[in-house]
Amino acid sequence: MKTTRILVSATVLALGLAPARAGENGPAYPETRRVAHVDEYHGVRVHDPYRWLEQDVRESGEVAAWVEAQNRLTFDWLEAIPARDRIRKKLENLWNFEKYGTPFKRGGRTCYFHNQGLQDHAVLTVLETREGEPRTLLDPNAWSEDGHLSLGGTSFSDDGAYVAYGVRESGSDWRTWRVMEIDTGRVLPETLRWIKFSRPSWTPDGRGFFYGRYPAPPPGKAFQESNLDRRMYYHRTGTPQRKDVLVFAIEEHPEWGFGADVTEDGRYLVISIWKPDADDVRVAYRDLAEPYACPVDLIDAFAHDFSFLGNDGPVFYFWTDQEAPRGRVVAIDVRKPDWRSPRVILPEAEATLRSVDLVGNVLIARYLENVKTRVKVFSLSGAFIREVDLPGIGSAHGFGGKRSDTETFFSFESFDTPPSIYRYDIVTGKSRLFKRAEVDVDTEGLEVKQVFYESRDGTKVPMFIAHRTGLELDGSNPALLYGYGGFKISLTPHFSATRAAWMDLGGVYAVPNLRGGGEYGEAWHKAATRCSKQNTFDDFIAAAEYLVKEGYTRPERLAIQGGSNGGLLVGAVMTQRPDLFGACLPAVGVMDMLRYHKFTAGRYWVDDYGSSDDAEECKALLAYSPYHNIKEGTAYPPTFITTADTDDRVVPMHSFKFAAAMQHAQAGAAPVLIRIETRAGHGGGKPLTQALEETADEMAFLVEVLGLTLPKGW
Repeated sequence: MKTTRILVSATVLALGLAPARAGENGPAYPETRRVAHVDEYHGVRVHDPYRWLEQDVRESGEVAAWVEAQNRLTFDWLEAIPARDRIRKKLENLWNFEKYGTPFKRGGRTCYFHNQGLQDHAVLTVLETREGEPRTLLDPNAWSEDGHLSLGGTSFSDDGAYVAYGVRESGSDWRTWRVMEIDTGRVLPETLRWIKFSRPSWTPDGRGFFYGRYPAPPPGKAFQESNLDRRMYYHRTGTPQRKDVLVFAIEEHPEWGFGADVTEDGRYLVISIWKPDADDVRVAYRDLAEPYACPVDLIDAFAHDFSFLGNDGPVFYFWTDQEAPRGRVVAIDVRKPDWRSPRVILPEAEATLRSVDLVGNVLIARYLENVKTRVKVFSLSGAFIREVDLPGIGSAHGFGGKRSDTETFFSFESFDTPPSIYRYDIVTGKSRLFKRAEVDVDTEGLEVKQVFYESRDGTKVPMFIAHRTGLELDGSNPALLYGYGGFKISLTPHFSATRAAWMDLGGVYAVPNLRGGGEYGEAWHKAATRCSKQNTFDDFIAAAEYLVKEGYTRPERLAIQGGSNGGLLVGAVMTQRPDLFGACLPAVGVMDMLRYHKFTAGRYWVDDYGSSDDAEECKALLAYSPYHNIKEGTAYPPTFITTADTDDRVVPMHSFKFAAAMQHAQAGAAPVLIRIETRAGHGGGKPLTQALEETADEMAFLVEVLGLTLPKGW
C-alpha cells in the first residue's frame, strides 16, 4: 500500500522560493519552488519536491509562469548561437521536397497523402481512375492559420460514398470526428466528440459505423485525467451523436479498453479487448446478421496477442504469438472454436513475422530478418507463392487492401535511400514505380553498416551505423546515438533528411535495436520489461561504449536522443552514466516512473514498465526512474529537454519535474534547458513549421555544445 503525506503547508513553502543551482558560468535558471512532499511506497519514503508541477499549465498560473520563464531562458540561449539561422535554412531546404504517403484503394478510388514540400500538413488526395487527375479530398492546411488543427485519421465507407475523418487539435490524442460526402465534398451536420484511440468501422451498407468513446472528462481535466469507462456505439450517418446506440461496454472493468472491426463481408463485428497490465488480448465477436445477437467470446483469456486479419465466412484468421514468440498465422472456426489448438496457416519462422495483410485473396507477410525487411506471399492455405522483390536492403511498408483487389502499394526506404512507392500486381508479382522522393542529398556519399556488439550480460545486440564515406575512426567524430527499446516497436532502416544533414556535418548516426523492441519477437520484447527493464538501458550504454571503443567518437562528442519511451531511455542512461555522453536530448519522456500510470492512458504501459503499486516492481522502477535518480552536485552533460503543453500521451509534468530537478542538481557549467512547445502534443499532428523549428533548435544545440563547425554551403 502507498500513503501520501504533505509535511509542510503550501502556504509556508510559497514564501520561500528556492533558486535552482547553476554551475560556474552556467545559465542562471529561473527559480523553481521546492516542496517537502513525501510519498511512502511499500515502507520506503520518496521525496517529490516538484509535485506542484504536475498541474495542468492551463489551470495553474504558477505552472504557466514557470513555463514562460523556462522558455524565455531557452530561447534567449538558442538565439545567441551564431549558426542557428543557417541550420534552420539548411533544414528548410532539405525538407522542401514532395512527400507521398503509401496509396490505398477505397470505393474504387486510389487515395494517398501528398505534401508539396513545406506544407504544414499532408493533403488527402484521390484519383478516380488510374490515369485521372488527382483531386483534393481533405486539406487540413485550410482548417487553421497556425496549423494547430490536423487530420487525425480517416475511415471510408465500403461503397465509396462517405469518409469519416478525425480532427485533431494541438496534437492531442482526442479526436473530433466528422463525415463527408465524397462526391460533393459536403460535410454532414453531426460532430462526434471525446473519441480517442478509435477508428470508425463502417457497416457494408454505408449507412453507419461502430466507434469507441469515453465519457466527457471533468472541466479542465481533458489532458490529464485517466481515460476510463470506454464504450462502443453505433452511429448512423446524418444523425446527432446523442442518438448513437450503445452496443458494447465492460461495466465491471472500466479500466479495460477495446477496439472493433467489421469483417469485410459485413457479417461480423470483431472486438479486441485489452487490459492495463497485460500485453495480451481477448477477442469476442457479434453476428451482425442477427439484430439482437450478443457478443460471443472467441478467445476468452488474456493469454497471448491476437491480431485479426480477415475471415472466410466463419473462419477467422489471426496473427498471434501463441506458441510462436516470433509470430505465426492461425485460423479459428467460430462454429467449432478452440483457440488453444488453432489451425496453423503460417508456422513460426526463424525471421520475425511483424505484420500480415489479407489482400487479393492472398496473405502478404512482412518479416524482419536481422532487422531488415523481407516480404513473402502465401495462399490462404499457407502455400508459398513468391517473395516480393525489394529494391535493396531496408524497410518496406504498406501492402494494404481488400480481398477483391488485384493490386496493392508499398513503400521502401533505408538510411541512404529516400522513400519510393511501388504499385504491386498481386497476380503477376510485378512491381512498378509510382512515386519517388527527390531529395537534395548526396546519398551516394553515405555508408551504412550493421554491427553486432555485446551488452552487459553478454547478449548480442544489432546496431546500424551510418556516416559519410571515408570517415576516419580516430575518435574525433561527433556521433548521435538514437534509441527506443520498448513496446515491441522495431527501429528499422529509415531515411531522414535531418540525419543526412547531421552526416554532412561529419557526424556518425547510430541506431541500436535494444531489447524491449520487437526486432526478434516476443522474447526480445519481454527480456526488457517490468523488473528487467534495465536491460534496455544496459544495451544502450553498451552501444555508446562500442562507438567509443571502435574509434567512431569519444564521450564528449557523443550525443544521445530518444522520444517518449526513448525519452525515458535517455533520462535513465544519463543519470546512470553522466560521464559517457557529451549531450542529451530527451523528448516527451516518461521521467516519473512511480506515477506515470495515474495520468491519461498511462495505465496501458504497465505491462512494459510494471507498477509502483507492486512492491517488487516499485523497487525496480525506483532504481532507474530518471526523476528520482538525479543526484545533487553531479556534473551532468549538456541537456536539451523537449515537451509540449498539450501532450496528453506522456503528460508534460514528466519533463517539467525532470528539468527542475536537473537544474537544481547540476554542478557543472553545462546547460540544462527545456523547450516547451505550445499548442502541440506528443508529436503526431504537429505542423511542419513547428517541427522544423524544434528540429533546427535541437541541431543548433548540438552544434554549440559539441563545438561543431558548419561546412561551406550551409
